[in-house]
Amino acid sequence: MKILIVNGPNLNLLGVREPQMYGKESFENYLDTLQKTFPNTHIEYYQSNQEGDLINKIHEYGFSDFGIILNAGAYTHTSIALADAIAAVEAPVIEVHISNVFKREHFRHHSFLSPVCRGVICGFGLDSYRLAVQALVNQ
Repeated sequence: MKILIVNGPNLNLLGVREPQMYGKESFENYLDTLQKTFPNTHIEYYQSNQEGDLINKIHEYGFSDFGIILNAGAYTHTSIALADAIAAVEAPVIEVHISNVFKREHFRHHSFLSPVCRGVICGFGLDSYRLAVQALVNQ
């Protein structure tokens, strides 16, 4: 199994940004743990604060044999363009959020991405990514 994890805006600050909400661990450190948990799974990682870069990466991998795990951050609630990119590709995409977005501000309760994703996992901290990898491996 091959999986691409795509993180959107501000997720490069994991470990230092609002640690009470997102934890104190960097994603790069967690990625090492994730790769050890799934040694037979090839996991690649990409992060960008730019919407167009995220779309380009989905296009690049979306017609290959990769599954995609996407935490689009705030773009989840605003980006029809990302939703269109997900709908256009063949790869299964799982939407992930570290926090439970339904316990947060009302504007975070709506996702443009959920209707075009295979599934959604939120609220389990960084473990949300492990659950998404497991879901793709089990499909």
